[in-house]
Amino acid sequence: MTAPRAAALLAGLALAVAPAAAHAHRMWMTPSSTVLSGQDAWVTVDAAVSNTLFFPDHVPLRLNGVQVTGPDGAPAQLENAATGKFRSTFDVHLTKPGTYKIATVNDGVMASWKEGAETKRWRGSAADFATAVPKGASELKVTANQRRLETFVTLGAPSNGALKTTGKGLELEPVSHPNDLVAGEAAKFRLVLDGKPAAGVEVEVVPGAARYRKAPGEIKVKTGADGVFQVTWPEAGMYWLEAEARGGPGEIPGSERNAAYVATFEVLPD
Repeated sequence: MTAPRAAALLAGLALAVAPAAAHAHRMWMTPSSTVLSGQDAWVTVDAAVSNTLFFPDHVPLRLNGVQVTGPDGAPAQLENAATGKFRSTFDVHLTKPGTYKIATVNDGVMASWKEGAETKRWRGSAADFATAVPKGASELKVTANQRRLETFVTLGAPSNGALKTTGKGLELEPVSHPNDLVAGEAAKFRLVLDGKPAAGVEVEVVPGAARYRKAPGEIKVKTGADGVFQVTWPEAGMYWLEAEARGGPGEIPGSERNAAYVATFEVLPD
């Protein structure tokens, strides 16, 4: 296995196992600014998996799978990327006005089976499943994990070109623009699973600066039949959002899917 492929696999495994430890270790990306003016600007993004929200104290988020989509829907580049002990950082050069989406997406597979009295376990990609897991394995259980992590940055007026969904996994369709969120005002979003409204999905919203509060202050809501949910932001600041849709068939025959969506938003003062 080549070094780049090994690094990508390790990053994928970290994403794949994250749902099981979502409340202990939270994945996040935070841009230095989310709303900027002018015709040309830069943002620096911090990325980590931490015990304390938005405070890097556990491991860095690997950058192999991070993608930036520009206002016209075309890819934009990560620049000056670096990974340290507790966090990764990178810059995005905003050369066009409009909204940019910064995302990392992972499809991982976990499997367990019996060989005699021994339980075997494997984690990896769907592409490697056929060669890694014996055909006809006894008591085989397979879980397909799809996880998407996003944040958004706007230069000048907000736009929607970068916000289109792919139709795969659990995704967010903004009703309210993600860079037009104001304290005290309600915002609406729609969750879609494989492009269709995701009904009855619980959404958890947690404000940042948790290390300075006695209570986490989380908000929990559920999507309606149309996949829409609403959040009224109690105060300005950075917020972390997570939603999970469990069950249903995965890509591999006989597997069960766990699809998750995570995002970071900045809410501005009124």
